[in-house]
Amino acid sequence: MKSFSEVVLAQEKLNGRMFAVKCIPKKALKGKESSIENEIAVLRKIKHENIVALEDIYESPDHLYLIMQLVSGGELFDRIVEKGFYTEKDASTLIRQVLDAVNYLHRMGIVHRDLKPENLLYFNPQDESKIMISDFGLSKMEGSGDVMSTACGTPGYVAPEVLAQKPYSKAVDCWSIGVIAYILLCGYPPFYDENDSKLFEQILKADYEFDAPYWDDISDSGEPLPPSFTSSIPPLLFNISPSSRPISGDTALCKNIHESVSRQIKKNFAKSKWRQAFNATAVVRHMRRLQLGSSMGSSMDQSNPPTRTSQAQKPAPSQSPAGQIHRNCIEQGINMEDRLGFCCVW
Repeated sequence: MKSFSEVVLAQEKLNGRMFAVKCIPKKALKGKESSIENEIAVLRKIKHENIVALEDIYESPDHLYLIMQLVSGGELFDRIVEKGFYTEKDASTLIRQVLDAVNYLHRMGIVHRDLKPENLLYFNPQDESKIMISDFGLSKMEGSGDVMSTACGTPGYVAPEVLAQKPYSKAVDCWSIGVIAYILLCGYPPFYDENDSKLFEQILKADYEFDAPYWDDISDSGEPLPPSFTSSIPPLLFNISPSSRPISGDTALCKNIHESVSRQIKKNFAKSKWRQAFNATAVVRHMRRLQLGSSMGSSMDQSNPPTRTSQAQKPAPSQSPAGQIHRNCIEQGINMEDRLGFCCVW
């Protein structure tokens, strides 16, 4: 869900287990019931070691509570920057986990539609922690009767067919993974421009390069991402089958590329636009103004799309006193102890 939900840390009174509880005011759901119903249906259907799990659902007269598996290791880019040593082989390990999880989703008939680094969280703070896919607010189940054509996602990671308002398939997730894999190896995005119309034009043309010196230390297995999914512009797409994976783990290099990659991440991803998802209405409006397919010259209005809520965006317990958060829970009408059997921690 978007900014109208709040995530709090909670402890189950019976056994002391920790969970993340997504608290959604029902009044904020009016007109959006189908969206939360879809998210819940998707989360109930999936169970994978690299996907944040929905543990339970509770409901009160005023709120809906999604009890989620707690992941505490932080966001992908933050961890890479914090590392002192990072290699192409590390990137290979990360992408392999994401591919395994997305392959599972696609076999289940589920398309995530908003894969991006901010939705890739580490399970715990340990160095060898696994990566977890989160945030299924824009996900869709294939075969539900509707052709997927809604323009949604996050601008820099979205596939060209989505921007062109064409019917699309699960291949859009693969495009997004290709963009993420590119960034993991060099620290900057394959498509970028301060002007949204020019950014979208780059994506539609698949206009990207492997620039020196940033790619000089990357093996050949890390560069090309062979197309094998049907897409309007396929160079960043690749098959999720084990026999056709990018950044091959067997040939990925172990040379330390941390200094270059972390410097570029810090330089390029402070921009808020790379952390924001956009909705269908805004995109369709922008697409009309861009007049895609005929002229690329018109400029887009600047908009402020809603920010997606993620566990990694919440302050650490030391930054948010438990008493204040507990008061916030009570003000929301949340009585964690009496209604849910949970103690509100922050």
